[in-house]
Amino acid sequence: MRYGECAESIDHMRTVLEEAKSWHRPLMLMVLVMAGLSLAAGIGLLVDSREILNESVWLKPFKFGISFVLYGATLAWLLSKLRKAKRLGWWTGTVFAITGLVDVGFIVVQAARGTFSHFNANTDTFNQVGQQVFMSGVLGLFGASLVIAIMLQFQRIGDAPLVRAIRVGLGLAVAGMAIAFYLVGSNGSREEVVDANGHPVTLAGSHGIGVESGGPGMPLTHWSTVGGDLRIPHFVGLHAIQFLLITVLVLQVLAARVVWLRSERVRARLVGVVAFGYAGLMVTVTVQAFRGQALIHPDGQTLGLLAGFAAITVAALAGVVGAARRVPVGTQAEPTRV
Repeated sequence: MRYGECAESIDHMRTVLEEAKSWHRPLMLMVLVMAGLSLAAGIGLLVDSREILNESVWLKPFKFGISFVLYGATLAWLLSKLRKAKRLGWWTGTVFAITGLVDVGFIVVQAARGTFSHFNANTDTFNQVGQQVFMSGVLGLFGASLVIAIMLQFQRIGDAPLVRAIRVGLGLAVAGMAIAFYLVGSNGSREEVVDANGHPVTLAGSHGIGVESGGPGMPLTHWSTVGGDLRIPHFVGLHAIQFLLITVLVLQVLAARVVWLRSERVRARLVGVVAFGYAGLMVTVTVQAFRGQALIHPDGQTLGLLAGFAAITVAALAGVVGAARRVPVGTQAEPTRV
């Protein structure tokens, strides 16, 4: 039995790999490059002791590389499912791939130079040109994601649970990306710091609210532990699509054993409830960050907001599950329109 299960898993993996060959190629090329950059940055974390603002110069390239691997692969898969406007989808995905490579490439180059990629207002020619390209890339990434999200709002590329997860997930991802416009300097703060080489750098903007750059941070993420940090809602929103797709997959697997989960309508409703809860979490951490409050030090207002979303989510979950378990088995498979 174990041998048979192993063989079946290998066959399934081969099928997935074969299918991946049909995914958006420029995006998949970007994913491969980002994976390589993540590996190189990971090595840099181990062997390069240089730091800026109390973190390794290679931490930012490492995190961005992994994030683009996940998001790029997701977009590549989604674009392969388009039934209409395939050419527009291909070009939009290509724009995302190119701008992603340029932006993360700039982050890597600045890390190798031992200086800042984000918020760097120094007047040397290389940095000034790089910052203009970097800012243009942010617009390109946001615009491409927005176009893809709009396209998928009007196409059904799977069953109801999947469609719901894609539509809500991409919407939250675009919202998370929108926070990047604030991150790149619209908050107006300016700080004088030094880079890894001891050279002075002016930072025009910050991801922190009510806290100076380089303060105490959480392990690995370095999200602030003493003030608000807009990287948190940015991260939560950006990866909503992956979380909701995993939810769809888990429900699909459980449906093999749980009779009432075999209904497409029930699974779609459950995905909707989970999406609401996730959106509530994003709203909570966004409000918390703008209030200048650290993630790990929530006050009564933050906890109250989170508890409110959690209560509604749990109540809705109980309602969906209760209703599904009362439905006769023979009517469980009715499809859902979305």
